Amino acid sequence: MAQSDIDEDLYSRQLYVLGHDAMRIMGAANVLIAGMRGLGVEVAKNVVLAGVGSVTIQDQGTAEWRDLSSQFYLRESDLGHNRASCSQKHLALLNSHVQVSSHTEALHQDLLSYFQVVVLTDSSLEEQRWVGAFCHANNIRFIVADTKGLCGQLFCDFGETFEVKDITGESPSSSMIAHISKGNPGIVTCTDDQGHDFTDDMRVTFSGVQGMTELNSYGPIEIRVIGNHSFSICDTTEFSEYEKGGVATEVKQSKMLSFTHSLQHSEVLKNPELLVLTDCGKVPRHRTLHLGFQALHNFTQKHGRMPKPRSQVRTRRVLLSFDEFDKDVVRKLSLIANGDLAPVNAFIGGLAAQEVIKACSGKFMPLKQWLYFDALECLPEQKEGDKHLTEEACAPRNSRYDGQIAVFGSDFQEKLKKLRYFLVGAGAIGCELLKNFALIGLGAGEGGHITVTDMDSIERSNLNRQFLFRTEDIGKQKSIAAAEAVQKMNPNMNITPHQNRVCPESEGIYTQSFYSSLDGVAAALDNVEARVYLDGCCVQYQRPMLEGGTLGSKGHTLVVVPHLTESYGPAMPSGQKAIPLCTLKHFPHCIEHTLQWARDQFEGLFKHSAENVNQYLSDAEFWARMAALGEVEAVEVLEGIHESLGKRPGSWPDCVAWARMQWESLYSNHIRQLLHCFPVDHVTSLPCSAPSRDGSGLHEDTHSFPSQTTHMDFVVAAANLYAQIYGIEGSRERGGILKILDGIHVPAFTPTSCVKIHMTDKELEANNAKLNELKRKLSCFQMPSQNFRMIPLEFEKDNDHNFHMDYIVAASNLRAENYEIPPADRHKSKLIAGRIIPAIATTTAAIAGLMCLELYKLVQGHQRISLFRNTYINLAVQYFVFSQPCTAPRFTVSDMAGLRDLKHSEISEVVTCVLYRNAPQ
Repeated sequence: MAQSDIDEDLYSRQLYVLGHDAMRIMGAANVLIAGMRGLGVEVAKNVVLAGVGSVTIQDQGTAEWRDLSSQFYLRESDLGHNRASCSQKHLALLNSHVQVSSHTEALHQDLLSYFQVVVLTDSSLEEQRWVGAFCHANNIRFIVADTKGLCGQLFCDFGETFEVKDITGESPSSSMIAHISKGNPGIVTCTDDQGHDFTDDMRVTFSGVQGMTELNSYGPIEIRVIGNHSFSICDTTEFSEYEKGGVATEVKQSKMLSFTHSLQHSEVLKNPELLVLTDCGKVPRHRTLHLGFQALHNFTQKHGRMPKPRSQVRTRRVLLSFDEFDKDVVRKLSLIANGDLAPVNAFIGGLAAQEVIKACSGKFMPLKQWLYFDALECLPEQKEGDKHLTEEACAPRNSRYDGQIAVFGSDFQEKLKKLRYFLVGAGAIGCELLKNFALIGLGAGEGGHITVTDMDSIERSNLNRQFLFRTEDIGKQKSIAAAEAVQKMNPNMNITPHQNRVCPESEGIYTQSFYSSLDGVAAALDNVEARVYLDGCCVQYQRPMLEGGTLGSKGHTLVVVPHLTESYGPAMPSGQKAIPLCTLKHFPHCIEHTLQWARDQFEGLFKHSAENVNQYLSDAEFWARMAALGEVEAVEVLEGIHESLGKRPGSWPDCVAWARMQWESLYSNHIRQLLHCFPVDHVTSLPCSAPSRDGSGLHEDTHSFPSQTTHMDFVVAAANLYAQIYGIEGSRERGGILKILDGIHVPAFTPTSCVKIHMTDKELEANNAKLNELKRKLSCFQMPSQNFRMIPLEFEKDNDHNFHMDYIVAASNLRAENYEIPPADRHKSKLIAGRIIPAIATTTAAIAGLMCLELYKLVQGHQRISLFRNTYINLAVQYFVFSQPCTAPRFTVSDMAGLRDLKHSEISEVVTCVLYRNAPQ
């Protein structure tokens, strides 16, 4: 698959996680997924969304009631029909680029040999061993995924040799260079304002080095870190003297792995090579689970079925082979092994699908070889006098919730059905949460209800990870489409979709009465400010909150329990440093700077200018607003209005002429002016963090538009955007634009006075006079027609036909060329300028599963903080941190006498203000 063949509109967010190379390789891979119960369909869903070449789903079994607890593509009408056949049509609708087929016969070697990756779910140990042995011998990547109630297992065998092309998936580190010494080894010192992120044994290349130019063509050099701002390289004694400049950039190194033994080998089961720990507080438990899963396989082989839910007799039989390890864990595993839980399948299914992506693409570090997970703390706490869950309470009832009842009992199920929850956000995590809510029966009974709100409508880029939506849903409101989709999964769902932003402006809708009617809130938001506000509401109204988020292969969850755990809390200062203004305006040194500059240019030229004109023409408070501004800013605004009205274009050629003059001003005259004010040998006293460039990238040839693609890209985009804000029809026809350009006279450059940080009193007085003159000119100005309005443009990063990204890419790369900065392609430019959050379906599914496991604990009424978990995961490198939440802070807000006369709502407001460090006066 060539890069041009990749559907970037669909895969845009995923491409920022995997990259084009990995996507091309994946697009040729054929994957077999065996077993279409809840776990199998979860893996298949994520793999199809990822965009492999083909997926074949295999299952000989027919749908039964317990399958509906976690198999979201089975309906009651499918009972008695083959699970693979029923699921195939739904999976095929997820991604038109992936061929999805079903196989309803037994697995055999001829079938297996067609695939590059084979995944077994819901399989016997005997099947796992022979399939694993065949795959190992034939260089087929092999994965086993399994869940038993609240426990999960994952195993990977990628063969004798497997190349990992990119271990972490992180962007290559880079650093600006301040000095390079001559020596053996040479010492590289980075600029004072930023340390480097390099590590020992990393390899780097150099570019833009002046003086010691030999390094620019030298191959990747292995480094040794000396300190935060320095590292050593090769012998530089024979190189030229270093003068200035240069960037050191990490070169990604591949790694060869060997999975020596297949699952058929006895040592793999007896002495597993590695157990990846998903919860460091349960280290001994993972080896116990390793043996416990084998014991369950042995029991099933002997008795032809799994142990009955809560059957003490069957539990004792499973325990017979255990002389050591944690027998209580095995006992609990046996009691709940017949359960089938959607949240556990979502988590293990997300992890398993990520391993499929690794197997297909060589991207990220694969699991080598075992992973175990359990959430046994979700089980009810046994207190004195409590009735234990019985075999009768957990027996099947020919209900769609049988798989869940087998673990928690029928009373728990009835409690779930009566709950009322508020879900904020119906995007990627929101869709996964709604799917899980439908499967577990949250709010699906009398008195139960789910309210979901989301302002956004569905775009094509959403379809890659927001799996409830289809192509025909594009343009619909997310909350409405999501609600309709989950009601098909569970017709008993009581759900109401809203399209409101949860913020101070909607407090008339989401009132105290609304929150008081809820049992909890789930946050599926994509920004910190919204999370902080929603968390404040939950603190004020004392409602539990589940919160989760993702960034590519990384994700986190947070559970907030009133009076028990710490809340999300106020927004913390961003760790991202702001770019100094003088760096943006005069001394950029990386592509991020030029892209931010281009984005600022877009906002100023095509949004703010039109908004200012419209305010001037129609806002009665306009002059009052101007008076509130500083004189310098007011002059800038009024100058823009005067130019926008006084020089407004009357035709398309006028727009082209304006764009040509913009090019001259921004890329030719700008550098000339800069060199006039700051000659090459000038030492600036400006408070800038970056070294200045010498202007050798100056665009001298101002008449070479036909041969300069980027020049023309800029003029075409700028002219069309300028035409749009005036309501003039534009054109993409470059031949006609070139003819217009031939007739344009470009005046010679005349330098102006240089930049000053502080204005003198005389200059301030002149500025005030200029302000008054502008007011006079505008008052005498002949106004356009009464109905005239300009059209402000809101930046849209995902519309490839509106010239927005065309302008950003061209404007940024032209400026980068001015400053000898390597340019960025459209894909990278969109990521940075559009402030896109990379996303992938596997992480989203796993995070939503973990959030719903915390929901189980809230419903159980757990009050021991040690039973709850906040999590951070990185599926790229199998990194998991499960931690106990911090205890809720306690404050003394007043003595009791001071609070006695306050109403309950007033006390709540005081407590909320104190928690958010904003105590009332």
